[in-house]
Amino acid sequence: MVDAGLLVLVSFISPFRAERRLARERVEVGEFIEVHVDTPLDVAETRDPKGLYAKARAGELANFTGIDSPYEAPESPEVHVDTTVLSAEEAADQIIAALRAGGLIS
Repeated sequence: MVDAGLLVLVSFISPFRAERRLARERVEVGEFIEVHVDTPLDVAETRDPKGLYAKARAGELANFTGIDSPYEAPESPEVHVDTTVLSAEEAADQIIAALRAGGLIS
């Protein structure tokens, strides 16, 4: 989709640096912006409406990131969103500002 000139937003847990590096290498320089939505594990657990963390801690879900599967935080993301101090709206504004600064949107 990037080759077609589209702005592609992908939102998912990407726990390993190697996978994120591979995604970055697949596009041209400046076309990949890594956004680290940073939420401490204890905060994520308190915000979990589906109870997935509790299930993972009880052994009902295997390979759950942060519980029994590792998470490698980004070393130098273009955008770092700290969800303990920013509202969802402020986080979105921060991301949009980064896209503008990178010339990806006007």
